[in-house]
Amino acid sequence: MATILITILRFLGFMTLFITASAQSPDYMGDDCQNSTEEALTTTYQTNLNNFLSWLSSDVTTSNGYNHTIIETNTVDAIYGLYDCRGDVTGSFCHFCVSTAASEILQRCPNRSSVVIWYNYCVLRYSNHDFIGNLTTTPSIQNVGDKNITNPEELQKADNYMQSLIREATVETNQLFAMGEFNLSTSEERYGLVQCSRDITADECSQCLEAMLDKVPQCCGTKLNWQVSAPSCLMKYDDYMFYQITNQTSSPSPNSGTCTNQGGTNELLLETTPTSYHDHVQREESLNADLPTIPLIWIRQSTNNFSEFCKLGEGGFGPVYKGNLEDGTDVAVKRLSKTSGQGLEEFKNEVIFIAKLQHRNLVRLLGCCYEENEKLLVYEYMPNSSLDSHLFNEEKRKQIDWKLRLSIINGIAKGLLYLHEDSRVRVIHRDVKASNVLLDQEMNPKISDFGMARAFEKGQSQDNTKRVMGTYGYMAPEYAMEGIYSVKSDVFSFGVLLLEIICGKRNGGFYLSEHGQSLLIYSWRLWCEGKSLELLDPTLEKTYIANEVMKCIHIALLCVQEDAEDRPTMSMVVFMLASDTSILPNPNHPAFSVGRKIKEEGSSSKASKDPSINQVTISNILPR
Repeated sequence: MATILITILRFLGFMTLFITASAQSPDYMGDDCQNSTEEALTTTYQTNLNNFLSWLSSDVTTSNGYNHTIIETNTVDAIYGLYDCRGDVTGSFCHFCVSTAASEILQRCPNRSSVVIWYNYCVLRYSNHDFIGNLTTTPSIQNVGDKNITNPEELQKADNYMQSLIREATVETNQLFAMGEFNLSTSEERYGLVQCSRDITADECSQCLEAMLDKVPQCCGTKLNWQVSAPSCLMKYDDYMFYQITNQTSSPSPNSGTCTNQGGTNELLLETTPTSYHDHVQREESLNADLPTIPLIWIRQSTNNFSEFCKLGEGGFGPVYKGNLEDGTDVAVKRLSKTSGQGLEEFKNEVIFIAKLQHRNLVRLLGCCYEENEKLLVYEYMPNSSLDSHLFNEEKRKQIDWKLRLSIINGIAKGLLYLHEDSRVRVIHRDVKASNVLLDQEMNPKISDFGMARAFEKGQSQDNTKRVMGTYGYMAPEYAMEGIYSVKSDVFSFGVLLLEIICGKRNGGFYLSEHGQSLLIYSWRLWCEGKSLELLDPTLEKTYIANEVMKCIHIALLCVQEDAEDRPTMSMVVFMLASDTSILPNPNHPAFSVGRKIKEEGSSSKASKDPSINQVTISNILPR
């Protein structure tokens, strides 16, 4: 992990606006269309406007975040157009902002010959009159937050600091852009940014910014968070670091590891200083001071705003996307769905537990983000996806021979042993299944998804919960029916998974096959009849070693015994898998697993017409 963290930047670039359930664009701030009326546009003007918007999408991919153009010069139907991204945002995120503006401007401002539209990271203008190179301070828009200042001295200090940024942007550097922070008190910091359109002079920039600063006392002076924007300039003030800090305020250079067919940067930066979250994030508590935090803006940039091109798959709690760290390392970004069963508690669990765990058979959590109602986890990228995508696929299953399956079995067992006995805290995973085992480049298994994990105190052997969550077919009967979980609950799930690996079929749907019974009962019957090899996946016919297969089936049946006390520990499982000479005890009858019910938190079990896969109990025991 140390190599991934070499390029560390001290920075929390949070986004102030995000995608909501409305049709509003994620970065939309406002427009000047309310000051104009719709009009009949000529066909030529409409054609020129469409050409301008097409030019935007292509030009922004190769520019440094700014450009202007003229379509049909010196005619009444001419288009004068300009786009300008904020100075701290370039690369693919600038591309995303400008492309969003270009795609939405005609819907937001239909039938106008002159439009200015502001987004959080860019401004887009066009008109049938030549404005390029001319200072424009009207109209202006103001965006303010909900928090009020509590220190009366802040008004003057804020004004002084914004004045200093204006001088820096127009006199000291002449870059028409400046940003920074100042200490309001020993415990409070404030952040500011000023920028002018790059088609005007430094003197004009100063005039524009001064005009905006003059508006602040009337519109925003009592607020902690505000932005005032005109067509030619903007200034923003906040109590958190909303901007990006990069080398010379430019975004990282592009790398070849993009996951889309679009150009531009596709990288994440890790922040390894102790986590410091601000009020706007509305956190209840710090998750883990040692875990790197990744700003939402960079996750969106890395995944091209969670593009379908970057999507790796869909898990039980939401989609997973591919991204890149700054050094080119591939990562997987797990985006927890707002409507999923995994809420803040499970998100905290996953962060707290896996950040403390280091084992070659556990997936590494590289960073997290809990911002703007998003819950995001950034993991090491597993190029071979999950075990279930191979094991339950007719073609891919043929590529997993017996030697590889045995290696996967041993790796999973060692990962669970580490959780139960060797890690800093004893961890019960509670959701061991094929889809939660990921495969790296060499097909080494890594246990993932710790959203349901629980830690045990020293000497504690079991616990119980009224909130039973897990996956049907993998849950131990004592957990499903009584909410009791222990290391033996994970052992049961491992036993089910072991049988699935051997036969290449899901336990959950096994009873629908020609056998007409659960995988556990079918495996038990074959073992009792001395026909265990009939359970074997036919694709393994030429690669299996009979005594190894028989031993694995025997161990699996020991793991799925109905009484938790009869099941072996994972240390015993690892020993049995490694030994060729040990004599294994005979297993007792496995647990029956048929009907399902939902058990709601804080209540007794009750029937449901819409049972959830992720929150179930086994409700009745029906022997054959």
